[in-house]
Amino acid sequence: MEFKLCDSPWDNEEIEAIQSVIDSDMYTMGKNVAEYERQFAEHFGAKYAVQVNSGSTANLLAIAALVYSGKLDRGSEVIVPAVSWSTTYAPLEQFGMKLIFVDIDRYTLNLDINSVKNAITDKTKMVFAVNLLGNSNEYDKLLKICSEKGIILIEDNCESLGATYKGKYLGTIGLLGTYSTFYSHHMCTMEGGVVVTDDRELYEYMLAIRAHGWTRNLPTNSKIYEKKEDSFYESFNFIVPGFNIRPLEMEGAIGIKQLKKIDKMIDIRRSNAEYFLKKMKKYDDIRVQKEVGESSWFGFAMILTGKLFDKRGSLVEKLRKANIECRPIVAGNFTRNPVIKYMDYRIPSPLTNADEIHEQGLFIGNHSSNNNEQVDYFIEILDSFLLNNL
Repeated sequence: MEFKLCDSPWDNEEIEAIQSVIDSDMYTMGKNVAEYERQFAEHFGAKYAVQVNSGSTANLLAIAALVYSGKLDRGSEVIVPAVSWSTTYAPLEQFGMKLIFVDIDRYTLNLDINSVKNAITDKTKMVFAVNLLGNSNEYDKLLKICSEKGIILIEDNCESLGATYKGKYLGTIGLLGTYSTFYSHHMCTMEGGVVVTDDRELYEYMLAIRAHGWTRNLPTNSKIYEKKEDSFYESFNFIVPGFNIRPLEMEGAIGIKQLKKIDKMIDIRRSNAEYFLKKMKKYDDIRVQKEVGESSWFGFAMILTGKLFDKRGSLVEKLRKANIECRPIVAGNFTRNPVIKYMDYRIPSPLTNADEIHEQGLFIGNHSSNNNEQVDYFIEILDSFLLNNL
């Protein structure tokens, strides 16, 4: 047996969607992308959605829109959790922000609220919350802090599509929210990502920035630019620095099919998690991620403690030999990665819990189909390991 990090959520519908694009002979961003964006926004309760070619560029687009709209100045201090993916942080560095790394909560693996409070200065302009491995932050507390201090709150929700907090989908709580639809994530459009917002101005900036910075994709009643009644002129007219981070028509067509299935797939992930958590209750020296709100359970995170404190390397090797895929908990304490030398940053207090994740954490996969049998296999291998190592 094997236990992979993810399974394929596709069937013939996605293949047929790809074939329909081939038959149309229109491969670049077009009507399928536009319809997917409309349906995505409607499904998750946002006014606007912009599809891009990855979750990483979704983060890039969100930061670029904030800067070019004048809502976030270069040089601002931005609070970020010390545990996340590299492209949470890279756009902040690329747009000249100072990253303020704060610790995570050792149970939820998301922002530690007290660490956020203590890190705020007069230069703090934004909190970039990350919903790690399907799990929500404590948004009531974060929103209160940001409201009192006049600080922007945005969400990196690339690992938590479909999760909710008090009935509201993650990604729609902050001013902007980003998603990934890469193969191993909750929805799969091959590569792909989305940014959502209720802010019309930011939405229009994203439409321009996504495609070179031009005005071609702006609506005729744009709030950020008065378009001329001359399509020839507006076809090559640029108003902001931009990128080419557009998605393909295939990705939009696949996304439309995936949206029809996403609620069922999230329900299955939650059922899988319930089974996993039940099985893990017997282990005193393994701590699992504490759920906030309703997690969409990207994977199953574990932190080795007590008698297992120095056993991660041996356990990882045991799992690999048993064909059970596992990974670090995202990038661990990101400040311990060599790339940090390129960034302007500050660490106002010790990253104790992030260090624990870095040294003692790992996660195994969850699937969009029932994987109880694979979880049973994992438990069997884990019991065998513990028998020989305790």
